[in-house]
Amino acid sequence: MTTLIKGFVFDLDGVITDTARFHYQAWKKVAHDELGIDINPAVNEKLKGVSRMDSLNVILKFGGKENAYTDTEKREFATEKNDLYKSLIKQMTPADILPGISNFLQAITKAGYPMSLASASRNAPFIIERLELGEYFAAIVDPATLSKGKPDPEIFEKAADLIHSPYADTVGLEDAVAGIEGIQRAGMFAVGVGKPEVLGKADILFPDTAHLDLAKIEAAFAEKRK
Repeated sequence: MTTLIKGFVFDLDGVITDTARFHYQAWKKVAHDELGIDINPAVNEKLKGVSRMDSLNVILKFGGKENAYTDTEKREFATEKNDLYKSLIKQMTPADILPGISNFLQAITKAGYPMSLASASRNAPFIIERLELGEYFAAIVDPATLSKGKPDPEIFEKAADLIHSPYADTVGLEDAVAGIEGIQRAGMFAVGVGKPEVLGKADILFPDTAHLDLAKIEAAFAEKRK
């Protein structure tokens, strides 16, 4: 099918792989060993998609220790968590690629569409290397160049710029509400991966990565552009 699509931009976590369990393990250890706080999966849900320092503040509030530490001490805790997280993701292999993603990336490549990665994670290049997916992505946004976080469209615009794809002709994939909003604010076509009650505003929605279908995305994109 011939479409006006010029490129694809991908979120990383929850779309290509799932690093949430590594973040949880790292925060759980730091919270227990350094802060004397035992966090649970319910607390972890509040940490998803949140910056490192904001995550720490959520944990401190949960433990009733919001004002127990200086900013310097908090930065040290956050650094310790990140060091632990980086040691954990060294375990990642291609087996950690989410179901269906390898075939989906191959289909996009075969169709001739360039791809870039729009992840706020500074560890994204390393994770892509561990997953052995580097050949598929022409570019990865450097979070250090960003001034705003999702749902601001900046990261998606930069990802599209890196592959010279006009925003209106770009497809973005996300599993979070803020990501879908950012994609649409950039004027792009938003593909959601998740539940309709959460991501109902996406232009097309798939229940999980195993159901991603390039032909369906092309058809929906073409229909919207009529």
